[in-house]
Amino acid sequence: MKALVYTGIKEMTLQDMPTPVAKNGDSLIQVEAVGICGSDMHGYLGHDERRPAPLVLGHEAAGTVIDGPKTGQRVTVNPLVTCGTCPACVEGRTNLCPTRQIISMPPREGAFAEFLTMPPENLIPVPDSFDIDKAALAEPLAVCWHGARLAAEVVFGGLQTAHCLVIGGGAIGFGSALCLKAFGADHIQIAETNAGRRAFIADHSDFDTVDGGSVEPNSYDLVIDAVGYRGTRELACLVVRPGGVICHIGLGDAKDGLDIRRMTLQEITFFGTYAYTAQDFRDTTAAMYDGRLGSLDWHENRPLTDGPVAFREILAGTVATPKVVLRP
Repeated sequence: MKALVYTGIKEMTLQDMPTPVAKNGDSLIQVEAVGICGSDMHGYLGHDERRPAPLVLGHEAAGTVIDGPKTGQRVTVNPLVTCGTCPACVEGRTNLCPTRQIISMPPREGAFAEFLTMPPENLIPVPDSFDIDKAALAEPLAVCWHGARLAAEVVFGGLQTAHCLVIGGGAIGFGSALCLKAFGADHIQIAETNAGRRAFIADHSDFDTVDGGSVEPNSYDLVIDAVGYRGTRELACLVVRPGGVICHIGLGDAKDGLDIRRMTLQEITFFGTYAYTAQDFRDTTAAMYDGRLGSLDWHENRPLTDGPVAFREILAGTVATPKVVLRP
């Protein structure tokens, strides 16, 4: 099979690899759509020690099962494989399983390939009428859904009256805004430094967009940092209101940025959020299929062979769409 392989810093190479075989009860999926995630970019830049080269990246996949359980079913893939028996799994907090594995990290190769094997319990059916490219958005949207759900539980007074700021207009930022809206938030802004991306969001949604440098301090009940760098954490601490909440989703880096003194004196709640539970993933796909997350038309499609170019263009900031979906 053809696969797009991360072979070194800023190097993606199309290679021939053995086609995986469904065994131990797994299903073999013919991948028809796979998104490029920010974490794939971190690996591409050599910033993620969990993704050493050479490795097939990609974990936002959808396609058709061609062997094993669910053969013939169109599916979207929950890439987080967990044990199912530890205390976290039993509590339904599967994203905190201590032995969790995710495709695109060893020992599991990723989905930038023509074929992929997965346990059948990680496969969510896709209706025949639903676009398979849009189905590949389930994974990043599940990340957003999980964060919005947790935020709804801690924002004082609830999301309906909360003034919300999402930092970052990529897939996780834009998706977080969509999920906040689905959870009942009415006042949502997106801070994005890329003018092209701000224009794209304005054309594809009713969210207000602002440049990060023009946001007023002490203005928001909830701030979601969908980027996760020192500068965005500093911005979040600056603009959140006393008694407000910061939800940190982005994994840009792990250095500095939090004003702990202000967070303490102003009783600001900060929480991190990772991935999603299995139930979050199922709830996200249900919301996608019934239209609660909008038209889902904020991606662009490219063949897998264009993957190296797509990575370079995303790095250069010349891609306005929040998501690039590759077609193997």
